[in-house]
Amino acid sequence: MSSKKTSNLQAYFTVGMMVIELFISILIYLFVLGDGSHFEGGNNEKGHPIDIFGTVYKGGFIVPILITIVLLVITFAIERMITIMKAKGSGNITDFVRSIRELVAAGNIDEAMTACERQKGSIGNVVLAGLEKYKLVAEDKTMDKEQKIAAVQKDLEESTSLELPMLSKNLVILSTCASISTLIGLIGTVMGMIRSFAALANAGAPDSNALATGISEALVNTFIGIAGSCLAIVAFNVFTTQIDRITYGIDEANFSILQTIASKKH
Repeated sequence: MSSKKTSNLQAYFTVGMMVIELFISILIYLFVLGDGSHFEGGNNEKGHPIDIFGTVYKGGFIVPILITIVLLVITFAIERMITIMKAKGSGNITDFVRSIRELVAAGNIDEAMTACERQKGSIGNVVLAGLEKYKLVAEDKTMDKEQKIAAVQKDLEESTSLELPMLSKNLVILSTCASISTLIGLIGTVMGMIRSFAALANAGAPDSNALATGISEALVNTFIGIAGSCLAIVAFNVFTTQIDRITYGIDEANFSILQTIASKKH
């Protein structure tokens, strides 16, 4: 499958998830949070909320949007976690690099390739590509050592460039959610405060119900917006750290393989 088709499928998947989770969020808002059992008199419009569900419902129409963001963060955090766990492969990265270096130094290329296949991670994939190239050029009498090293290095770099985008895919969604969650929550906060001040501005006695509803709307949206942003920031930082470790492992493996090949007599 071409990279363009893969990119299009990824875009469709992302948009599809947004639509589905917005729909789910609206259902949660209307039929779970807005259920009459959470309000005095069973009326979610005029009744006072008697629990946290009713209170969140009073946050207004911004709440489903914020719930959608939280669901997106959870969804893509799980997706990234699964992807990065697969990319790590099996076993310790340092031990893997050491074993590959020893096998290559001993001339056991086939055994080293088998070890890469067992590793089943991004590092194993990159090293395997380099070893396959090395096996092809090792017996080529028309190439000197520098040319062979350059050929292997090129394959290692190409394999690395294919693996790394897969690791960082969808992180932009988490970073975007971290930014907009607080801002959308702030919009809900401002709308709630406008409603509260409007209730205070009424002639005569202030409308206490409208005042309470406005304050509730402001605080609920602030809370959900900040909570969604915190989740996204934590997930983004955790995954970025994991990706950096994998990237370092790939670079270390590439360097070790090239150094080992360079030290061999050709």
